[in-house]
Amino acid sequence: MDIETLRSICTAYPGVTEDIKWGNDLCFQVGGKMFCVTSLQPPLQISFKVPDEEFDELSTSESIIPAPYAARFKWILVQDPALFKKKQWEHYIAQSYQLVKAKLPKKLQARLK
Repeated sequence: MDIETLRSICTAYPGVTEDIKWGNDLCFQVGGKMFCVTSLQPPLQISFKVPDEEFDELSTSESIIPAPYAARFKWILVQDPALFKKKQWEHYIAQSYQLVKAKLPKKLQARLK
């Protein structure tokens, strides 16, 4: 996984915007809410939201930790992007997008279809 592949996956969804936050993190957002964050500087690390029932299992896996400052919202930090194949990345990013989108106001969700 590299930043360009991650960008192509994340920006394929309706209403996605990008922003640089905290000086060196590329954030992908839907409706102004983040659903994926990656470091712009090596080593590449990627954070995203997961369902409550997957959080404990994933966050105790090798090279995955609870995301700093966001773990209480069920975000994980993948420290080694090679841990997942592209199809797995597509699954987790789509899942994170859907989880975040589901929390947006209904009117905004309707506009994102």
